Amino acid sequence: MSSASSMVDWDLAGRTARRLVSGGPSTTREEAAAVVAELHRAAATAVAHVEELTGLRPVPGGPVPEVAVVDRPGWADANARGMATLLDPLVEKLAQRTGHRPGALATAIGSRATGVQAGGLLAFLASRVLGQYEIFGTGGRLLLVAPNIVATERKLGVDPSDFRLWVCLHEVTHQLQFTGVPWLGDYLEEQVAEFVAATDLAPDVLRERLQDLLRSLADAVRGGGDGAPEGLMALVRDPRQREVLDRVTAVMSLVEGHAEYVMDGVGPDVVPSVRTLRKRFAQRRKGRGPLDRVLRRLLGLEQKMKQYADGRHFVGGVVELAGMEGFNRVWEGPANLPLIEELTAPHLWVERVLGRPALPA
Repeated sequence: MSSASSMVDWDLAGRTARRLVSGGPSTTREEAAAVVAELHRAAATAVAHVEELTGLRPVPGGPVPEVAVVDRPGWADANARGMATLLDPLVEKLAQRTGHRPGALATAIGSRATGVQAGGLLAFLASRVLGQYEIFGTGGRLLLVAPNIVATERKLGVDPSDFRLWVCLHEVTHQLQFTGVPWLGDYLEEQVAEFVAATDLAPDVLRERLQDLLRSLADAVRGGGDGAPEGLMALVRDPRQREVLDRVTAVMSLVEGHAEYVMDGVGPDVVPSVRTLRKRFAQRRKGRGPLDRVLRRLLGLEQKMKQYADGRHFVGGVVELAGMEGFNRVWEGPANLPLIEELTAPHLWVERVLGRPALPA
C-alpha cells in the first residue's frame, strides 16, 4: 500500500487502527446478519427517494457503485488505502519538484512514526463514522459502518429501521452527487494537487509538522491540554494553500449540506420519525465530554460540523429562492460552485450564477 518514499506508512497505520479500535456493540450472529441485510435494502430503497427529491441521476452507462457494509477495522483499512492512493503520488511529485529526498533510513523511521500516529486517528474516527462514499482509490464505493449505526441508534433510543434508512439517504445523496456529476471527483483531486503544488516545503519538513500535530493529539488524549487550536489547519502556512482550502471547504460544505437537506426533505412519509431523528442526532453531534470536544477540534471535526450547518443553510436558501431546478445549476461546472462567502449568503450565489435578483421561488 505504501511506497518507499511515503510520508506515512499506511500499512502500519491500518494495522495500528485494527489493534486499537474496539469491536462495537454486542450482537448475536443472527442480529448482525439482519442488520447487514437491512442496510443493503435501505441503501437500495434510498436511491429512488433521493433521485425524486433532487433530480440527480447517475450518468448513463457509468459504473454502478458497490455498497459495502463494514465493521470498524474494515472502515479503517479502506481509508488507509484511500489516503495512500491519493497522497503518496503527490508527495513523490513534491520530492521531485523540491529536489529534496531524505535517505532511506530517515524515510523509514519517519513514515513508521507517522503511521502509528495516523493509525490512532483512524481508530478514533472508525468508532464514530456512520457511513461514507469513497471518492479516491476505489472508483466509487458506499461504505456503511454497521456497528456504529447500531451503537448510535441504541444510544439515541430511536426506531432502528427509520434510522438506518435515514443514514442511507445521506450517504446515497453523496453517491448520486459523484455518479451524476462526474467532474466533481476530478475537481477535488485537482484541488489536492494544487494544494501540494503551492508548498515549497521538503517532504521531511512537512512530515515533522504532521508529527508535531499528531503528538499534540496524543497529549490531549492524556489530558495534557487542548492541543493545536487550529487542528490540521496548523499544517497550512502558505496563503495560496489557504485559498485552495477555501475552495475545498466550499465544495465539501455544498455536498454535505445537500445530503443534510435531502435526509430531512424526504419527510415523514418516507421516514416516519424523521423529526425525532433530527432532534436527537443534533444533540449527538455536539460532543458530550471535554475530551471529545478536544479531539473534534484537533481533527477538524468542529469545522466539519460548521460545514453541515453552512451547507444546509446554503442549499435550503437557494432552493427557497430559485427552486430545485435553479439550485441544480450548481452541478453544471466548477464556475457554478459556491464561493465560501456565499455559503452564508445564498442570495449572492443566485445573483451571480442565475443572473437574477434573489426572489422567493
